[in-house]
Amino acid sequence: MATMSASSSSSSSSSSSDPAAAKARPIPSRNPLPLSASQEAQVRDVFYARVRAKCGPEIKAFADCAQGRTFSAPFLCRGPLHVMNNCMKIHATPEEQDAAREEWFEKRVERQKEKERKARRKLEQEKFLREWWGLPEKDREIARREMEKLERPERIGGFVSERRKRFGEERGEGR
Repeated sequence: MATMSASSSSSSSSSSSDPAAAKARPIPSRNPLPLSASQEAQVRDVFYARVRAKCGPEIKAFADCAQGRTFSAPFLCRGPLHVMNNCMKIHATPEEQDAAREEWFEKRVERQKEKERKARRKLEQEKFLREWWGLPEKDREIARREMEKLERPERIGGFVSERRKRFGEERGEGR
């Protein structure tokens, strides 16, 4: 996936022509799209996995120390715990979080294909079971809606509310 490039700002004509002024206002994140709560949780999981991968030896040392201990683990394994926590603090940066977000966006297509594959497999199995047990076929309209649902792309940023007032619309005007 190509990384998103910063678009030029249109705040004022004098500052938009000055390249030094444009560099002074960095974009807070390279992926500014709002994600749903579940999508943010997936990004967080990728972030945590990346940090854990970078601190693998430190985590293993603490786990080996704490193995078989209960109440004495906080006292006897204090050194490896501090080393592990310092490593995780060093690697848990906003840059690493942005990298995890970019990795999540790169793998969107793979996740979509896997989801479609599982849904198609489920429909095939359901059709087979209906034939095997002699059950009636699904209503054609329901089957058509399920296939349409499979064809829809993944939504980024959620759905627009029906009742939300849109820019330029008056209170009495509807869609």
